[in-house]
Amino acid sequence: MNTTASQGLSQRLAAISESATMAITAKANALRAAGRSVIGFGAGEPDFPTPAHIVEAAIAACSDPVNHRYSPAIGLPELRDAVVASTQTHSGLAIERANVVISNGGKGALFAVFAALLDPGDEVLLPAPYWVTYPEAIGLFGGVTRAVPTTVTDGFRVSIDALDAAVTERTKALVFVSPSNPSGAVYPPEEVAEIGRWAAERGIWVITDEIYEHLVYGNAHHVSMPVVAPDIAERCIVVNGTAKTYAMTGWRVGWAIAPPEIAGAIGRFQSHSMSNVSNVSQRAAIAALTGPMEPVEEMRQAFDRRRREMHRLLSDTSGVEVTEPEGAFYAFPSVAGQLDSPLGGRTASSSMDLAALLLEEIEIAVVPGEAFGSPGYCRLSFALADADLVEGLERWRELAR
Repeated sequence: MNTTASQGLSQRLAAISESATMAITAKANALRAAGRSVIGFGAGEPDFPTPAHIVEAAIAACSDPVNHRYSPAIGLPELRDAVVASTQTHSGLAIERANVVISNGGKGALFAVFAALLDPGDEVLLPAPYWVTYPEAIGLFGGVTRAVPTTVTDGFRVSIDALDAAVTERTKALVFVSPSNPSGAVYPPEEVAEIGRWAAERGIWVITDEIYEHLVYGNAHHVSMPVVAPDIAERCIVVNGTAKTYAMTGWRVGWAIAPPEIAGAIGRFQSHSMSNVSNVSQRAAIAALTGPMEPVEEMRQAFDRRRREMHRLLSDTSGVEVTEPEGAFYAFPSVAGQLDSPLGGRTASSSMDLAALLLEEIEIAVVPGEAFGSPGYCRLSFALADADLVEGLERWRELAR
């Protein structure tokens, strides 16, 4: 693009950074296509195909002319009803159809939520490490991100004291994520309830992202904040979708569960932006939410096996400190012990430098912690084949000897 053309770009979009997770995955794919034996730990999606019964529902939907036309911008009534039933069954949250808006993936739901809530200068508390898209979406609608740091030593769970220190008179909302991308942390029910009560007492909105609700392991247990902290229910928006649970990242079906006034505003926003989510994808999502959960459990067990193996290998890697992930499909180790130390004849002064070193020296792709607001860490996905996971981490362990 020439300079003259670039000067026409709005400040709003010029401020948006490319998704670091997608960028590292694209770089790994390009190197792999060039014949390099790159093992990618950057993917934020299941490595399984969408379950067959969901695909079959989509095939049938393609042949039905009713799906060849526009449908409501807030989603098919049948899918909204399926969300109501599924939410009640899996999290115990009682909602009505009027609370549900179907969006173009979880990302679409989040963007619409921030559009509905934020005015310029409104502050949003965001515990770090955080998913790379949150601050970009907040900033796009004039909000200001106030990051609240957490570390490996506190299990990447934000405390009430830390939230108290970060809140100001401009604080409008808190983004709460459990299970967490990128840390894999899962908050105990009592901590979820405490944070919910804290927000309710201060009149702060909570956006709780529950996209990984079914991917929990060991003794961890996911709870929905408005269930364990009913005082926040009228100021709480739940974001969810089919992507992670049902291996449907490419189908682009998510939703927001919100008080009717907010749900209505989201619907109006979507009516002028994306219109409706693909009807075929919505029909597939109905099959996902109303169908058997056995395929989901099979995927969860595979992720559970891999997370334990990843934790074992990372724990045995010199200069790496890691907590065992309790949810999602990521580990988020501290690599501070490897910085400014020789690795394969080279040194790295930051986790971003280290990620580049690992890609160039041993051909493994990890996402540096800078992308998640936590320098000195790296995110590794265990949504990849068992053999590749072991091979990649063995390369790292050998390099660090």
